[in-house]
Amino acid sequence: MKIVIYHLYPDLLDLYGDRGNVLALLARCRWRGLEAEVRNISLGTVPNFAEADIVILGGGSDREQTLLTEDLKQKAAELQAAVESGLVVLAICGGYQLLGQYYQTAQNKKIPGLGLLDLYTVAGEKRMIGNVIVQLEQEWQQQLSTIYAPSEAGAKSLALPTLVGFENHSGRTYLGSGLKPLGTVLTGYGNNGQDGFEGVRYKNVFGTYLHGPILPKNPHLADVLVALALKRKGLATALQPLTDDLEIAAHMAIKERFSNK
Repeated sequence: MKIVIYHLYPDLLDLYGDRGNVLALLARCRWRGLEAEVRNISLGTVPNFAEADIVILGGGSDREQTLLTEDLKQKAAELQAAVESGLVVLAICGGYQLLGQYYQTAQNKKIPGLGLLDLYTVAGEKRMIGNVIVQLEQEWQQQLSTIYAPSEAGAKSLALPTLVGFENHSGRTYLGSGLKPLGTVLTGYGNNGQDGFEGVRYKNVFGTYLHGPILPKNPHLADVLVALALKRKGLATALQPLTDDLEIAAHMAIKERFSNK
């Protein structure tokens, strides 16, 4: 079995090292004996999203988002169809914003998004910068309990009820009806610094402002992406647990150092 990962615009949307998310997925697949292939999708490339299992869309500046708008429009319809059929997507910061209806700049210019999700982003005067700790929604924790095969030694990441990362954005993102956040902000700003929520989930689409990159310090999120991709392919979804000592140590170090609640 093979998991095909589409990395969209790796040359333009890698502002904060979000390529590390792709490397984390490759490593966690390899450690479980799963074959994984990365296909880089750049400007002018016409991808077949029907062949993709996981799509990674990283973060970039307002300039990169403007450059990508026209190219993304040509891919939007096929990507939308794949999303509705359960394609797994992880979108970070600028990539997260691009999934929405529009991004309104500080000059009140609206940069159209892909329109895949009912959300929009408005630039603020103050950048929201710092470490973030997010309490996962309860249904997340329930889902985590179903993705691992029984094991006495592994799946320590199963006990993690939080996500951690680093945010650096001026955009304030607001979710529309029918969308759920990834969780509640315990430390940091999150989507907009007002409603107390961070990220979004729609079907198998995950959007977030968390850099770091996010997956190495949140192995449980990486495993959810892999499990969902396998399920969509009609394959067994019970993952062999990994020890994750280093990953959990990094996760807990951030929680212990920056928790303010």
